[in-house]
Amino acid sequence: MPGVLGKKIGMTSVFLPDGKNVACTVIEAGPCFVTQIKTEETDGYEAVQVGYGSKKEKNTTNALKGHFKKANVDPLRHLVEFRDFKEVYSEDLNLGDELRVESVFEEGEFVDIVGTSKGKGFQGVVKRHGFRGVGDATHGQHNRLRAPGSIGGASFPARVFKGMRMAGQTGGDRVKVLNLKIIKILPEQNLVLVGGSVPGSKNSMVILEK
Repeated sequence: MPGVLGKKIGMTSVFLPDGKNVACTVIEAGPCFVTQIKTEETDGYEAVQVGYGSKKEKNTTNALKGHFKKANVDPLRHLVEFRDFKEVYSEDLNLGDELRVESVFEEGEFVDIVGTSKGKGFQGVVKRHGFRGVGDATHGQHNRLRAPGSIGGASFPARVFKGMRMAGQTGGDRVKVLNLKIIKILPEQNLVLVGGSVPGSKNSMVILEK
């Protein structure tokens, strides 16, 4: 589905007309630029490639320089494809067109947001999976309070099953949060206030989808 790219600014809270105070995330959505339009005849499917975030020309490969030059835009840092863009977006899209958030989304609309969750490094089972641990430090359990416990059988099955919840790398994953409501759009600042939390740290790139 169509959407735009943006940057997570942080969190705040706003009062709704009914007096409720709602926590929301502030996202700088755009401006984005159309860098490629794929069609069924040339590419086998229809999609619109959208770019966001400025990038130095010296850090851009020659292939991408030509790609951006064809669209008549400056080098961009992030590129994402969106399917079925023309079915929702009323205006005709051309290479180099600027996409603003108010032209794609409306206040009160529900969106899906994709981001990369905060990395927490190598963590144990208590933090990673919510294990309770032993709980009591009696009967010699001086160093087993946060241990995972038994992970497998004996002679049968004589192995550890795949998917066993164990310690390991936590966070840093691609996460999609569904059905977040757009509380307010500030077109002058390219800002979107979305109800609830959004994965990722401050200044991280996020994708807003219909």
